[in-house]
Amino acid sequence: MTHRIASRLALMGGLLGLAACAMPPSDLPAGAAENFNDAVASVGCVLRTERDYLPVELQTGMTREQTIALAQYKIVSGEAISLPDGAVQLTVGDCAA
Repeated sequence: MTHRIASRLALMGGLLGLAACAMPPSDLPAGAAENFNDAVASVGCVLRTERDYLPVELQTGMTREQTIALAQYKIVSGEAISLPDGAVQLTVGDCAA
């Protein structure tokens, strides 16, 4: 009986951990998350190099770390994909195929 309870608690903890991973970064400038998709679309829907990241950072007011964190959130939430070269491609809005 105790083993079953421990197993269920471990499973619930794992599920809560996954849910926490799917949370957008909380320390973003006002409006940054809302403007992110448009900003990424303006650079061709892919974040790969400095030429892609810098305009997105300027348009959203985010730092590089925040931009990367939001891009990772978009991958986890199914709004973007990770490309083989490490780039991130947005797949929603104006970037939907």
